[in-house]
Amino acid sequence: MMLKTLPLNLLHLELGAKMAPFAGYAMPLHYGAGIIREHLHCRNHAGFFDISHMGQFSVDGDDAAGALERLTPSDISGLRPGFQKYTVLTLDNGGVLDDIIASRTASGLFLIVNAACKDKDFAYLRQHLRGLRDLQNRALFALQGPKAEAVIKKFSPAAASLKFMHSCQTELDGSACFISRSGYTGEDGFEISVGIADAERLARLLLAEDGVAPVGLGARDTLRLEAGLCLYGHELNETITPVEAGLNWIIKKGHDRFPGAEKILAQLRDGTDLIRAGLIVEGKAPIREGAPLSNDKGQAVGHVTSGSFAPSLGKPVALARLDKAYAAAGTRLFTEVRGREVALSVTTLPFIPHRYRR
Repeated sequence: MMLKTLPLNLLHLELGAKMAPFAGYAMPLHYGAGIIREHLHCRNHAGFFDISHMGQFSVDGDDAAGALERLTPSDISGLRPGFQKYTVLTLDNGGVLDDIIASRTASGLFLIVNAACKDKDFAYLRQHLRGLRDLQNRALFALQGPKAEAVIKKFSPAAASLKFMHSCQTELDGSACFISRSGYTGEDGFEISVGIADAERLARLLLAEDGVAPVGLGARDTLRLEAGLCLYGHELNETITPVEAGLNWIIKKGHDRFPGAEKILAQLRDGTDLIRAGLIVEGKAPIREGAPLSNDKGQAVGHVTSGSFAPSLGKPVALARLDKAYAAAGTRLFTEVRGREVALSVTTLPFIPHRYRR
């Protein structure tokens, strides 16, 4: 199947990107610096990410928030204009159709959904949100890292004054943008939605700023892994509930009118057998998705859902779906890598502290 290309495809090639397939798109995996250097640059300076493969939807109307709330366990109707929320679309079995960001705007809602899920999400959401629009004429960037605020402030003091999970309509050097203070790295930063016609000019403008460098998909994954954030298809899917994924905090108290509510609220009340946990690997070999985990008696207790070398820590880490009896910090578990036993220790999440501006 022919891969789709991003609006900035030619710019990525000009910047020396190594392209790789992801969610049906040709995506920049990394640039000349490589994944580890790009990762550390984002942690210490500012990384520019092209995330235009993700879905962007909008819907107008005062009833849009209430309608979306009936599809999620979260408080959407209580969002005020300029605020946004991370949530999940749940299924009748308690599993997750997708995890999304919902922003309340002056006219309704603006939604960001995962690239691999955007077609099924749109088909599902349009049955419940009248007038839902698929904004295929917009690009989406992220500017992440401790220097992101100074860069944005140069072009929009209003955007730079936002707090975490707040958003606004503004202009960056004459380009109309919808900007939120959010991201997927654990760092302070911004996500910027802009019309495709202005996308390349704005990207070049931001990349020309001191301290800003392009960062590819590889480092985006290691950054989110260190931050202990879920990736759909790994820590979340159509059979894993938000409680099992450790997302209890997104569930609105007293809300019981959403798909899968009976199972999810029972787990919230009584607990669940399997939960998401973090692991530090003893040794240098990364542990990959699907690796089985056992206790000191050789009994199966779970499996790895995401794993990689963590550049900020200088060691491999992993996220896992574990039997709750073995999910306490300090618990020692085991797996095999190329026929050799490797030990891991359960640790609290995130692996590194979040640096959001609240």
